[in-house]
Amino acid sequence: MKTVNMHDAKSNLSSLVREVREGAELEIIICLSGQPVAKLVPLADAPRRQLGVDRGRITIAPDFDSVNPEITALFEAH
Repeated sequence: MKTVNMHDAKSNLSSLVREVREGAELEIIICLSGQPVAKLVPLADAPRRQLGVDRGRITIAPDFDSVNPEITALFEAH
């Protein structure tokens, strides 16, 4: 894990991104006044959402989109 200060990160952003993208560095920590404040990681390593994991667990009521006169009256009241 490589650590750079903010000034170096701004001056060398292209090369830092290249290092991460090509795998030379897994992540680069950017520091401000000696304190870590950001992490540069390759986008490909970002967690991916898995679609369909809740399939069959959620149902929608048949009258989900039906008009409720009480709620309509609340919106139309002046």
